[in-house]
Amino acid sequence: MSELSQPSPLSLLKIVPSDPFGDGPDLAGLPAAFLTDLALRHLSRKGELKLFALAQQLGLGAQVVDGLLIHMRTQALVEVPRRGTLEGDISYVLTDAGQRRARMAFDKCHYMGPAPVPVADYVAQVHEQNSQLQPVRAQRLREVLADMVLPAPLLPSLGSAMNSGKAIYLHGASGTGKTFLAEHLVRTIEGHVWVPHAIYVDGEVIQVFDPIVHRAARASNTGVGRGLLRDLSTDGRWVRCERPVVIAGGELTLDTLDLAYDAHTRMHIAPPQLKANNGIFVVDDLGRQRISPTELMNRWIVPLDRHVDYLTLNTGTKFSVPFDVRVIFSSNLPPESLVDPAFARRLGYKIEIEPLDAAAYREVVSQACQRTGVPEELPGVQHLIHTLHPHHGQPYLPCIPYDVISKIADLARYRQSAPRLTPQALEWAWANYFGLPGCAEPATDQHL
Repeated sequence: MSELSQPSPLSLLKIVPSDPFGDGPDLAGLPAAFLTDLALRHLSRKGELKLFALAQQLGLGAQVVDGLLIHMRTQALVEVPRRGTLEGDISYVLTDAGQRRARMAFDKCHYMGPAPVPVADYVAQVHEQNSQLQPVRAQRLREVLADMVLPAPLLPSLGSAMNSGKAIYLHGASGTGKTFLAEHLVRTIEGHVWVPHAIYVDGEVIQVFDPIVHRAARASNTGVGRGLLRDLSTDGRWVRCERPVVIAGGELTLDTLDLAYDAHTRMHIAPPQLKANNGIFVVDDLGRQRISPTELMNRWIVPLDRHVDYLTLNTGTKFSVPFDVRVIFSSNLPPESLVDPAFARRLGYKIEIEPLDAAAYREVVSQACQRTGVPEELPGVQHLIHTLHPHHGQPYLPCIPYDVISKIADLARYRQSAPRLTPQALEWAWANYFGLPGCAEPATDQHL
């Protein structure tokens, strides 16, 4: 079965009049038995819930939940211990039969969030959000990268790479700022996205929303949000978020890129590339993972080429999901070391990030002084740029100024004195940073 060919059922939730609680998927695209079990778990944990409170827990409309509760009462699963003055004030609790059925529901799955979204709805929403993506403009790129010191010729390559939708391979020496640059690039993609709490596939629940990855967007005065045509704000199954950024480093394995199944909760957890849909996935330090670059490339040849990924449930069911992700690889390895020409062709842009020249490095030193609170002093700046770097054969890497100058600030706090950017202080900080012998503490009369 291919979910990509199914129509999008993102319409108003309706109860089918003829047999609304039959065996088929008839409520919000989900089987009524599944929704009944989910409601039973909520009621079992809460003890007593009113109609609107249960609707909020399930993320569904009150009309849908009212019909569900009527059905559950006919099955003697819930009862009304008390009535309020209004219909919405009616409280519901589980009967003895409902408690027994709730225990069976927990045996099947422990999911307790809002009702999951059918996978076809998720596919349709991701595709729509990708179609609304605005191209990166030169002015926007300059604004996003304003706090980075980059060679001007690099900007057109970065902007074009982001607009291509293809994978980007940033390579260069360690410390050139590749990861920092990759994290900034996500801000060039404007707009918000709707992310479901979970999706439903073949009777299984897959958790998608991750508070570590997905940052809820602030309320918009427009009611929809930047870059969104569909307003799902009244649908509690979705969360309006900033575009996600997922960064995976040395912990990445092939298993990480497939669904994770928790045998205790009987739930699946979405892999990082699924959580990153409509956003950016950064593979940091490619070549240092517990899998080889070749294994990773072979896993992603099809997703990068066709923008479709294939995942497998613990039951063996295989299904497809969108791979609408801007993938950025960051590595110290040159592109030719990847060996496999087939994958190299799928890396749309291979961009080298080189060490800075002396003039650009001087700007980074000024930024580091501002960040650390260490006042700039010309003799110290010149000593760092024209003495320490040439003497030790160290290229002008943008990571060095802050790492070195922050040590002077650390020592000043230790001494309870004002920090000074003197040559002697820089010699001490440099030796501590690179682990060189002779890390003698600067004399106290330097007033660090």
